[in-house]
Amino acid sequence: MENGAARTAPAVIVAIDGPSGTGKSSTSKAVAAQLGLSYLDTGAQYRAITWWMVSNGIDIDDASAIAAAAGKPDIVSGTDPTAPSITVDGTDVAGPIRTQEVTSKVSAVSAVPEVRARITELQRSIAAGAENGIVVEGRDIGTTVLPDADLKIFLTASPEARAARRSGELKGVDVHATREALLKRDAADSSRKTSPLAKADDAVEVDTSDLTLQQVIECVVTLVEEKRAGK
Repeated sequence: MENGAARTAPAVIVAIDGPSGTGKSSTSKAVAAQLGLSYLDTGAQYRAITWWMVSNGIDIDDASAIAAAAGKPDIVSGTDPTAPSITVDGTDVAGPIRTQEVTSKVSAVSAVPEVRARITELQRSIAAGAENGIVVEGRDIGTTVLPDADLKIFLTASPEARAARRSGELKGVDVHATREALLKRDAADSSRKTSPLAKADDAVEVDTSDLTLQQVIECVVTLVEEKRAGK
């Protein structure tokens, strides 16, 4: 009954931004599933194109080479929040894109303007086609990709909390090393010239440092329902 009610509610586009380790993915998927919305992990798309670049021998330090190849891979994102998927040229890369090699190179690849233009176009197309509404998570959704989103949320957390969560996801990884890696990624994402990581002026900021995942989910669900009620 609840799912049926969700599907007949006004379609809403929700942009959830924030740095790594703030709970974006878990929160976004849960909120989308609970409210009957589609879900898009934009970070997975940047990881996918990075994976393709690495697999095809493109020099990650050569921005012009990356730019020239940006339009070649066929990237398809599944938007079911209970079973999100991503393929490159028909190959399931959900696992391979999470390797440390891809993680260490994704900032460099995603900073190339041609890559961002290609992926941004893809993201906008997916959002526009989501009839029941969609939760889109990333780093520049509210500021660049979907500046007219119905609701913008920016998740934050202390470096310590983020490192602890990420280390828990990646078994055996040192918390201190993870913290440094996250801060390095933040610096790269926030300082890039094209679509830097930033909070939109009209975004609702939610600090997840001292909240459980369920508390964050409940907070965001409430914000979305309030937005729906006002549409």
